[in-house]
Amino acid sequence: MTQPDPQQTEYEYGGLMASLWDFLRGDTSQWSDRFFFKEIILESGQPALDVGCGTGRLLLDYLAGGIDIDGVDNSPEMLELCRQKAEQMGLRPALYLQTMETLDLPRKYRTIIVPSSSFQLLIDPAGAREALRRFLAHLEPGGTLAMPFMIIWDKKTTEPVVAGEWELAVEKVRPEDGAIVRRWSRSTYDLANQLEHTEDRYEIVRDGAVVASESHSRSPATRWYTQPQVLALLAETGYTNVRLLKEFSREPAAAGDTLFSMLATRPS
Repeated sequence: MTQPDPQQTEYEYGGLMASLWDFLRGDTSQWSDRFFFKEIILESGQPALDVGCGTGRLLLDYLAGGIDIDGVDNSPEMLELCRQKAEQMGLRPALYLQTMETLDLPRKYRTIIVPSSSFQLLIDPAGAREALRRFLAHLEPGGTLAMPFMIIWDKKTTEPVVAGEWELAVEKVRPEDGAIVRRWSRSTYDLANQLEHTEDRYEIVRDGAVVASESHSRSPATRWYTQPQVLALLAETGYTNVRLLKEFSREPAAAGDTLFSMLATRPS
């Protein structure tokens, strides 16, 4: 698959970021969100929609287990990788190339999940509200929306902007060729506006020489939300029965939790 220059695309997950995604992430089969979202789907009902499905981490696992679930993502490269993995597994998922804020799919769902805090990639508040309205329109009456939120910065500081240093986020040896694969990362935090700006550099090293390198920069990259802000956003866009939960559990979220999940319902 030819990989375009990520700086010339309108989506973030492309190039080495996409092709190395699964390898650098490793085994996710025991991640707690896998069990959490599956439980929500089995309780709320099917069909389900995985928003920001990427290469199919949850989508293909659920589909292989007999769950009726579709996927949508804004990266054609991630979706192509998902299709390749699905073909190897003998699966034929319905995959759609769309953004959250322009979502327009042919059927409605009993459950919509937005894993990996992907909703926070929507930087513009108006776009975030529109995405929630689109999710609502794609839910059946009484259906459930489930998505997690991360407070990206929670340390005490008097500075309005905090710039981080470059860090080696992950380094792994690729089994098929022995190459060393690295991802370097740096973030800058705009605390007043609750925005994170990110830079990532991917490297492939063979025999001590960098044979491939690619840089990704997104400014801003993500927005974080407090619990009161999430509650206000869901109320404004028409959801009811909103529940905030601690991480990926059924325990109510505490005020200081930096990772919490939200469940909300489309009115019947």
